[in-house]
Amino acid sequence: MSDKATATQAADEKNPLFTWEGRPSLVQIVPLGLSHVLASAMGVVAPAMIIAGVCGLSAADETLLIQASLIMTGIASLIQLFPLFGRIGTGLPIIMGAAFAYVPVFQTIGADFGIGTILGAEIVGGIVAVVVGLFIKYIKHLFPAVVTGTVIFTIGLSLYPIAIRWMAGGEGAPDFGSPLNWLIALVTLVVVFILTNFTTGILSQGSLLFGIIIGTIVSIPFGMLDLGNLSAAGWFSVPGVMHFGLDFAPAAMATAAIVYVVNCLQNMGGVAMTTNAVEHRIPTSREYTGGIVSLGIMSILGAFIGAVPQSTYEQNTGIIISNGVKNRLVFTFASLVFIVAGFLPKLAALLTCIPQPVIGGAVLGVFATITVSGLDLIIEGGFTPRKKLIVGTSIALGLGIYHVSGCLAGPGMPEWVSSVFGASELVVSAIVAIILNLVLPKDAEAEAEAAAAREEPDVARDR
Repeated sequence: MSDKATATQAADEKNPLFTWEGRPSLVQIVPLGLSHVLASAMGVVAPAMIIAGVCGLSAADETLLIQASLIMTGIASLIQLFPLFGRIGTGLPIIMGAAFAYVPVFQTIGADFGIGTILGAEIVGGIVAVVVGLFIKYIKHLFPAVVTGTVIFTIGLSLYPIAIRWMAGGEGAPDFGSPLNWLIALVTLVVVFILTNFTTGILSQGSLLFGIIIGTIVSIPFGMLDLGNLSAAGWFSVPGVMHFGLDFAPAAMATAAIVYVVNCLQNMGGVAMTTNAVEHRIPTSREYTGGIVSLGIMSILGAFIGAVPQSTYEQNTGIIISNGVKNRLVFTFASLVFIVAGFLPKLAALLTCIPQPVIGGAVLGVFATITVSGLDLIIEGGFTPRKKLIVGTSIALGLGIYHVSGCLAGPGMPEWVSSVFGASELVVSAIVAIILNLVLPKDAEAEAEAAAAREEPDVARDR
């Protein structure tokens, strides 16, 4: 290692931002925390908006769904930072948020039965997730580095269309794909790139936030900053408990149970990505269990106030990979902002006013780092023929099925097959990677990793 690299590493070790329990100043915490808020805000509110539209809810009820999702995002993230009883939660710098993985299934349930049945299905799915989490210790060997790396790599690839849709103006926008949208998106992207790579200190660490601010300012003369939602929102409101009621339909509950099992895999991928980012290791059984159990419990509680189920937000882990900041107080601040926003409709509405091309331009690089992070995990120890077969086949089937509409919806094919296996690239990729890792003859590296996993303690090392 060069003298310069050694000096940089030593400086990082002394900087509280790069430690778990350090005490950075408020000046450092605020912009970095807001970067995480802005990177995930659109993702948190969008599923609630989609579900509200499918269920034909009023504007007031849509606002309640958004508030509930914001509040549960903050609480679920705090539990990751400060695990309850040392068991419920991961003890990792993870931002949780409303999961898009549930949206296709919930759209079907909402159209057929209504919002109450969606929330009833959430409770059943949450119970299923808790059970999966409690037994994860016994199936953890199914997720070595090649599997978790494939999952993370697929997650990164699946996020690219989201960023591009935002950069082009947002799905359904009348000017979708216009030169102006792309101009604003690229300006934001360039600002983030310059701040990240050619500045130091708070400018570099908070490049995402500053890029969003500058991109938004640039968009104002073009009339892209729409404050209509802000003016219509109230100042303070508390989401009501059981406002939407709860209904339990067997078909909806069965479908939700399957989707929740699949989302446990996605949650494991998010946890694995985080441990790889902050400690360059795979998660312990306790971290996997804490993450999945907390996901289930928060889903059950969230159903009573109308929140969309949570999952790990990989774009926020991408920010950690980009700037190296893993301090717990930064993530605590971001979590508290979400909770406050949930009680303040004005503030919640402000998050939705940022032009989508700005958000897309800001997070594109973050999504790219996620993909590379998964690749790093895959090729660690060498990219063997066995790994190539597992990764290549898994991604080919996952992306291929997802992008060929209707390939799982032909005559005689049960409707749930398409809903579960065709709604996300991740589902098929993860399942195929697990199966191939089990059936293919293990090479020396795979045998060594399996032996290490069996000997690994359940308690994570001190950060």
